[in-house]
Amino acid sequence: MALPTDNLLALFRAVVDIESVSRDEARLADEVEATLGGLDHLEVLRDGNAVVARTNLGRPERVIIAGHLDTVPVAGNLPSQVSDGPGGVIVHGRGTADMKGGVTVMLWLARRLDAPARDVTWIFYDCEEIDVASNGLGRLVAHHPDWVAGASLAVLMEPTSALIEGGCQGTMRFDITTTGLAAHSARSWLGHNAIHDMAEVIDRVREFDCGEVEVDGLVFREGLNATMIQGGLAGNVIPDSCEVQINYRFAPDKTADEALALMTRWFDRWTLNVLDLSPAARPGLDEPAAADFVAAVGGEPRPKYGWTDVARFSSLGIPAVNFGPADSGKAHAVDEFCPVSDLDACAAALARWLAPAHRLV
Repeated sequence: MALPTDNLLALFRAVVDIESVSRDEARLADEVEATLGGLDHLEVLRDGNAVVARTNLGRPERVIIAGHLDTVPVAGNLPSQVSDGPGGVIVHGRGTADMKGGVTVMLWLARRLDAPARDVTWIFYDCEEIDVASNGLGRLVAHHPDWVAGASLAVLMEPTSALIEGGCQGTMRFDITTTGLAAHSARSWLGHNAIHDMAEVIDRVREFDCGEVEVDGLVFREGLNATMIQGGLAGNVIPDSCEVQINYRFAPDKTADEALALMTRWFDRWTLNVLDLSPAARPGLDEPAAADFVAAVGGEPRPKYGWTDVARFSSLGIPAVNFGPADSGKAHAVDEFCPVSDLDACAAALARWLAPAHRLV
């Protein structure tokens, strides 16, 4: 099917209705490529199921606007449905919040902004919702670093209710295992209880000072939490092993290595089995391009709680912010939805920033 490009609501529903669960984005990527191909002002490139469209107008500044095509699995919430809400039309369905609303705005503007004041690289990528190793943006950076080079700012269109969310938290997950000696619970003195030993680890988690950290004018909150625990063999056996999984969400004043070193020191009596470690991203709101973006969008920027691919741009030396339609609290929900007014607001703000002195065709 050809994507309708003359009506924002119709385009949004068409994008949503193309099922694109992670690793199955080919059909939507084909449509994105076809929708942007053949336009005089855009060069369209492709790597797997990632599509890049960029202007090459010789502007003194280049910016990136990015969004992922994939969604989490469908849960009986496709095709899309429309309802009337207090603020206007609402579209319901898988991906409406995370993040096909953002993808729709990107397509809408990429076709129409034929003479932006800044050169723009539009990136539509795959496999964001699954393991980091499969991430399409990471693959683009590895295979085609020149496709993402030279930008002064990246805008990731994750759902933020059309408000700027700067940077993101880093995240680290690790296991700690305590060991004991199995015995019959009627003769517990013959064994050693590994679950009891885990109490010291949990106490250490609770003792960590999870305060507020100001970075580039935004206040981030950190968190250290035990998120999973398992141990024991049977109700009458003293457990000889217990394992807890701990998640550290750290502010962007720390590098990933610094976060790892901090946790290693904090849990110095135990061995940490690191499951994943993803860096945080500084907001970079003091950068000129970011300041211009804030001025165009308006409102008070807030910190991003959670990890997003702005961290990947930050690692490349590109300041990045999150800005997109829909409430992030509805991402992955069965009743996922997005107000069309959020799409309108994001499109208007991006147009003000990208083309303040040029027509929107």
